Amino acid sequence: MNESPQHIAFILDGNRRWATMHNLPVLSGHSKGYETAKFVVQLLPKYGVKYATLYAFSTENWNRSKEEVDYLLNIFRDLFDDASDFMMKNDIRIVVIGNLEKLPNDILEKIKCIENLTKNNCLLTLMVATSYGGRDEIIRAVKKIVQDKIEQKISMEHITEETFASYLDTDGFPYPDAMVRTGEKRISNFLIWQSAYSEMFFLDKLWPDFNEDDLKYIISEFLQRKRRYGK
Repeated sequence: MNESPQHIAFILDGNRRWATMHNLPVLSGHSKGYETAKFVVQLLPKYGVKYATLYAFSTENWNRSKEEVDYLLNIFRDLFDDASDFMMKNDIRIVVIGNLEKLPNDILEKIKCIENLTKNNCLLTLMVATSYGGRDEIIRAVKKIVQDKIEQKISMEHITEETFASYLDTDGFPYPDAMVRTGEKRISNFLIWQSAYSEMFFLDKLWPDFNEDDLKYIISEFLQRKRRYGK
């Protein structure tokens, strides 16, 4: 039988549809989704989870309307401003992954500050995937490897799966044992290298409605599955 998952990755899908279903402005759905994320993050250590990754903003999300993109960026500003006390109170370390070069400078500075502030917290490590896409991550890793090869920092013989993984955004962190998505049944370019042997959970509800019973179900179901890793 499995042990409890050490790392759960969440695709936070359905915020806009939730708002529409409740006759609310679309942007209200993102606010509700943020509150749900905070609630879930506090629950995870109770169930033995040590790492979590939240798919907060994808590389494709940049193609949404300027109003929605600006609103999401402002949520990140608020998150990094008001999350300091929340993260410290709950002993959570925060790490932000993704193609961060696309983010405004003020958000980059906030990320740097909160990562430094929480770096010694150890109850839970929370990775927030922002401006993130799995294919983009792999391309960026390949470019780094090619550059290191040009500079003779690495040889062809040393390029293994383990070496390649060290060039990814998630270097130093375990791969997700479980991946959870609400609202849809696909992984949408999220951690596509890291999730090769993750257990998948697709829930027929929208992210703002995710609750502790859902987390209990995921943990219970995970414990019953046999993880063969292709063997």
